[in-house]
Amino acid sequence: MNDSAIVVEGLRKRFGNVVALDGIDLDVPPGTVYGLLGPNGAGKTTAVRILTTILSPDGGHASVLGHDVAREPDAVRHLIGLAGQFAAIDGNLTGRENLRLIGRLTQLRRPVIGPRTAELLNRFGLTDAADRPARTYSGGMRRRLDVAAALVHRPPVLFLDEPTTGLDPQSRNDLWTMIRELVGEGTTVLLTTQYLEEADRLASRIAVIDDGRVIAEGTPAALKSQMGSTVVEIGFGDPASASAAARVVTPLDGPDPEVDGDLLRLTADDGARLLMDVLRALDAQGVAPATIALRDPSLDDVFLTLTGHRAEPAPFPGPQPDPARGAA
Repeated sequence: MNDSAIVVEGLRKRFGNVVALDGIDLDVPPGTVYGLLGPNGAGKTTAVRILTTILSPDGGHASVLGHDVAREPDAVRHLIGLAGQFAAIDGNLTGRENLRLIGRLTQLRRPVIGPRTAELLNRFGLTDAADRPARTYSGGMRRRLDVAAALVHRPPVLFLDEPTTGLDPQSRNDLWTMIRELVGEGTTVLLTTQYLEEADRLASRIAVIDDGRVIAEGTPAALKSQMGSTVVEIGFGDPASASAAARVVTPLDGPDPEVDGDLLRLTADDGARLLMDVLRALDAQGVAPATIALRDPSLDDVFLTLTGHRAEPAPFPGPQPDPARGAA
């Protein structure tokens, strides 16, 4: 018997000529946060929609707590909660009314709905705003209400599809704290995100997805350890200077340099020695860097090395509707 909370094997999905999922495999342990990391259009949302029975797969199979999502959708729906990228609450209803409505839709017993609603309003810091229409809530409050709604029926598995998109830093940190508390109580969370910091801070394991395929999987520490122990970053005044510096550095005994705009990046186990060698070579050619930095590898470095591009164009932008949402 498989003790995993979520199992995905060879999952495939197409939308016309677009391959959204190209045979992904996932194994999510219970009581953990499992991160699906990748850019918009990578396949993360499609995977979540299949696992939450919104979409049917074209191939492969998936199960949640032992129930096949295609053959036993009703059983799966009773075991899961879902909060998407955009809050799915009724703005004309109050926060309390939204949660009570979800309680009725999930077939909670009537005597239970009231106390459960009050409990969640208190837990998510919404008691004072409970009787205001949800349309008057801030973005962070709406997101907290959306997650609370997903938890009304106490699901053991929670799917969070890019839950912090568009949130300010404080609201994002508040939601992270709530996610950790839920996992501490035994909830399994599958989190999709394009934010590397979010995956690094929350997830016990991460699957990096690009173009519908899992291109790497493991703990954040294991993924970063593949990059070496130190990242050397040398900044220049413009991209042309960085490219010229790369040509100077390439013949050295060490890793090939990466040029990212006006930044030259190298990763190695002996970063301090590498930095000295690089600076000597640049000085011999009369090339002067503007900035120098030594740091530990990040998930951004992992993603850039694996895919050739970054997972996030900028840290935590405002709301950006995905034009390919149906195949994201």
